[in-house]
Amino acid sequence: SGSAPEAGTAAGRVPVAREWVPTAAVTASLRPPVPSAPVRGRDNELAVLEHLRRDGGMAVVCGVGGLGKTTLAAHAAHRALQAGIRVFWVRWQDDPSRLAEDLTRIAQALGLAEELLEQARRGQAVLVDMVWEQLSAVSGWVVVVDNVDTPTRVGPGREPVAAYRGWLRPDGAGLLIVTSRDSAVTTWGQRARMVHLEPLAQGPAAAVLCDAAPSAGSEADAQVLAVRLGGLPLALEAAGRFLATATSRYRSFATYQEALDREFGELLGAAHPLAAADPDIARTVVRNTWDLSLEQLHRDGYILARPLLHLLALLEAAPIPRSLITPDLLIDAVGQNVTATGLDAALAGLHQYGLLGTPRTASDASAGDGAADNVGQVILHPLVREVMSISLIGDPASWHIALDAHLTQAVQDTASAGRAGWSTARLLTPHLPPLLSRAADHTFTASVDTLNILADTLREAGASAEEHLLRQHVLDAETSHLGPDHPGTLTSRNNLALVLRHLGRHQEAADLHRQTLADRERTLGPYHPHTLNSRNNLAITLTDLDRHQEAAGLHRRTLTHYENVLGPEHPDTLTSRNNLALALDRLGQYQEAADLHRRTLTDSSCTLGPHHPDTLTSRNNLALVLRHLGRHQEAADLHRQTLADRERTLGPEHPAALNSRNNLARALDSLGQHQEAVDLHRHNLADCERVFGPDHPHTLGSRHNLATALSHLGQHQQAADLHRRNLTDRERTLGPNHPDTLTSRNHLTQAVAAAEQTGHSRWWRPRRHGQP
Repeated sequence: SGSAPEAGTAAGRVPVAREWVPTAAVTASLRPPVPSAPVRGRDNELAVLEHLRRDGGMAVVCGVGGLGKTTLAAHAAHRALQAGIRVFWVRWQDDPSRLAEDLTRIAQALGLAEELLEQARRGQAVLVDMVWEQLSAVSGWVVVVDNVDTPTRVGPGREPVAAYRGWLRPDGAGLLIVTSRDSAVTTWGQRARMVHLEPLAQGPAAAVLCDAAPSAGSEADAQVLAVRLGGLPLALEAAGRFLATATSRYRSFATYQEALDREFGELLGAAHPLAAADPDIARTVVRNTWDLSLEQLHRDGYILARPLLHLLALLEAAPIPRSLITPDLLIDAVGQNVTATGLDAALAGLHQYGLLGTPRTASDASAGDGAADNVGQVILHPLVREVMSISLIGDPASWHIALDAHLTQAVQDTASAGRAGWSTARLLTPHLPPLLSRAADHTFTASVDTLNILADTLREAGASAEEHLLRQHVLDAETSHLGPDHPGTLTSRNNLALVLRHLGRHQEAADLHRQTLADRERTLGPYHPHTLNSRNNLAITLTDLDRHQEAAGLHRRTLTHYENVLGPEHPDTLTSRNNLALALDRLGQYQEAADLHRRTLTDSSCTLGPHHPDTLTSRNNLALVLRHLGRHQEAADLHRQTLADRERTLGPEHPAALNSRNNLARALDSLGQHQEAVDLHRHNLADCERVFGPDHPHTLGSRHNLATALSHLGQHQQAADLHRRNLTDRERTLGPNHPDTLTSRNHLTQAVAAAEQTGHSRWWRPRRHGQP
């Protein structure tokens, strides 16, 4: 049909409806699609839309391509129809005049008089305002405008949507639903209700697979495949269609998942030959659906968006520290000019279209906006990452070389930053192991050094799980590359055993230390310093396993060898004597332990000086065993002296100073000075949270000790609250069966019982862990 005249407005000439077609045809063209399958996992979003339907307004269903925005809108429309609501469906075709026509037809169907339209044709009224006056006057309707991925073109003219003077407004008495990949509030305005879609959770995602292919396997197999597909509805539907086709090569969830690792490019990463010419086809193909967003970003001037997304896709499927993404990295990888402003714009564009996210960690949420872990980071959906990595044009070797160089520099910068770099160190961890797999013979040692530097930083940060990942990769690589008996391999095995101990996996740690000790005795001899170090570490781990007699025997043997090889006053000998004293303390042989600590303290003072950190450690340990001997005042005096010296020489927030303040507080608690102990513990906890972060083992230990002191003060409910928080944090960071977690659970039970006896309890039921 031809075009009708246009009415002039202040913003330009606004198109009116074209020549009208018969009412039946109009109704057909604006009819919503009929849902072909149940919608899964979107109950909350549907409830939001139903609530808005009653009140009127504008909802923007947004998110990355493939999340099922159109499907959600179709189900909301279907529910409205079932409720007797008039529903109209408009398909945005990047044509503002077509949108104007469709919305005018809708207004006409809702009672807009022909004479008013005639006024608009004669230029006596503004058509867009007339349409919305009608939509505001009539209730009981839902309008869906689907796939508005170019909202800047909606108009009329250059009018932005957020101005609410154009074709999309929140002013109606019914509900306007817009679906779009653009998730920016600045695009849609503050009055639009943003309905952000995320990938489906495991259960609903598995249900989508079972709906499409009910004979393809068990629900458990469907859940495994759903996780592999990242809960992306488009990928789930594609897999389901494939499995339900009688001629498909794979007919079960399990075989399809196995095939993805071998044939991802063919199963989900293949491009449709007609996708470039037909956006509707592109939207139904996993690989092509994101190309639509990238093409739009490129047209909008974000020329770095596509190469940046390709580059990020070469990293691992984990959050990426924002500090790694620099103009120099992109310059080195793609060889084109990059400015900081252009890079920022590309990141913002990718985020706006949902192609990358900015996750907020659990520790961030628990600690608030000032959390130490709240550093800039971005993350790609796993399927976006996988598709972009296989569709990279050209040789990825130069991209990997650039990435490896910048990852190495990032590790060095993080290590030199001290505590300020701990959060970034955690984020870098999963991206480091590929350096070893890509390393050539002449770069292998340097790559190992890089992983070890980051692992050392993670140890300081108390990030044992992340450290374990790196230590295991280094050991595996060195065992293969250097051989199982190489000194470097043995050192790496020792380091892995140390982190296993920190994770509470004491038996595994002891087994590794025993294996390393045997290999070092065989290859280096029984008196080599590395051999003695292995025997010392094995003894410490045996203490963790409550095998105190065996540990003490190993420590005695090690001390004898240190004295014979290095002399009685060598620092390593003094450390060995200290460790023997600690083992005797655990055996209950307090007087012998105290005598050894006193001798070590004397020798350290003479050899190293009275204010050397090792000397202060000896004084601290002597105070601890004096407390076990019941000599609490002497212990408190020594702890107070050690605290003063550590604060003066190391600073009040050094970990050793924080440890001394903790120990002084415990000694005062033993003396019955409970209020002073609580005050010190509270001071210490605040410092630990600021210095280490809320989840560091030192922080959790400090909170535990404050709770214990509060119990002694009779403040059982406060103690229970602290133990409850500690239990939650330890379950999350250490696991439900770690010894420290079990300690927290036990103390929480005791504190709750004490609070109930005093009549100040809040109800709490302990959670059950493991198999019933």
